[in-house]
Amino acid sequence: MDGKDTVALLPTGGGKSICFQIPSLAQEGICIVISPLVALMTDQVKSLHEKGIKALAITGGKSFTEVNTLLDNASFGNYKFLYISPERLQQELVQNTIKRMNVNCIAVDEAHCISQWGNDFRPAYKNISILRELQPLSPIIALTATATPAGAKGHYQRARDGASSGISGFFCTSQHSLQYLGSRR
Repeated sequence: MDGKDTVALLPTGGGKSICFQIPSLAQEGICIVISPLVALMTDQVKSLHEKGIKALAITGGKSFTEVNTLLDNASFGNYKFLYISPERLQQELVQNTIKRMNVNCIAVDEAHCISQWGNDFRPAYKNISILRELQPLSPIIALTATATPAGAKGHYQRARDGASSGISGFFCTSQHSLQYLGSRR
């Protein structure tokens, strides 16, 4: 809520979505959520709709006209959340629209894909730093359940293109051990 970039490391089911949803709801503007999984985007949007919150996901298989209409709805329809894939973010239409939006937060879900599997699994994750150019003042939150302290720093730096910030969260130190790492600067 204080506008700082963050890495959130929480176990699966630990409330990562709330880390960006609550602050975004409390502020003017829209939250851009980068997610690699269509099922996750669909579930999140459905859950938000059930709570009366305007959210949409732009998934694959849509025509240029459909994408343009959805982006207009996100821009001018008082939506709070826009879910897109890293690949969708690479489209010029999407980038131009995001640049003009009042973005209150950028959430990068499954952030371990950036450094752990980026080149092989989803190469477009390596290019999400474009968000810093499009929305230089919007805070970025990178969320993952899978990271070591060094990995978390890598997730954040790749998402933000080399900047540094506080890192805090829980890290698996062995198969049966969880360690909390307080704020680092």
